[in-house]
Amino acid sequence: MNPITFKDIYNAGVVASSSDTYTHFHLPDMPLYYDSNYIAFLKMPTVSEFQKAEHALKIYHTARGQHHLKFTFPQDEPIPKELNAYLNRHDYDTGFLELYILDPKDFPDVPPSSAIQVTPVTMSNLEDFLYLQRTIDEQFGKEFAAQKQLQHKKNFSDPNVVQLVANFDDELAGSVDLMVNEHTVEIDGLHVLEKMRHKGIGSQLQRWLMEQYPDKLVILVADGEDTPKDMYLRQNYKFAGYQYETVKA
Repeated sequence: MNPITFKDIYNAGVVASSSDTYTHFHLPDMPLYYDSNYIAFLKMPTVSEFQKAEHALKIYHTARGQHHLKFTFPQDEPIPKELNAYLNRHDYDTGFLELYILDPKDFPDVPPSSAIQVTPVTMSNLEDFLYLQRTIDEQFGKEFAAQKQLQHKKNFSDPNVVQLVANFDDELAGSVDLMVNEHTVEIDGLHVLEKMRHKGIGSQLQRWLMEQYPDKLVILVADGEDTPKDMYLRQNYKFAGYQYETVKA
């Protein structure tokens, strides 16, 4: 198996155009979802190359009522000073993501909890799952949450996606999407309601995954400047690379 990279991370967007310099992804059903509507540079651009891509994306998004610009850069490459200065001058918000990998046998021993129930989403609990997702997504706006509901329903019908919901004492507490591939399972959208945090719910969601897919590598992407990545390091996930991205909205 080839090394795991950011190219292995799930992207709901489809290729709108491509060149030797970049690939442009677009998700028509969710124009507000930045992570599927962006340009991914295949090589680190010069300022001039970035400006050309920026102009093309602005025209494309404006024609479709989209008001953001997002770009990702090649894995494990820092943004050159000249380009970084341009991004700062033009009010881009630049950060980085980190890729983590875990062999399930290295996941810490987590005993089961009688208070926490983790179950796959089926027709019987789909409405509960969608309600939970709407509660989570509405922090980004009601229109975004409405668009995201369509994606959740698509994922429910996708045989390569497993959706999990966790209850704490029979109350909705958290959820996660698992993107199942031949050699990997990707953790996507792991979320625990704020009032339910620090009860071990995230660990129980992962415990279910480790038991169900012991022969696949577990992969995920975390914000390089956020605290959840510290939890993954404590759980024996291994750092596998970083990727810069920049957004203007």
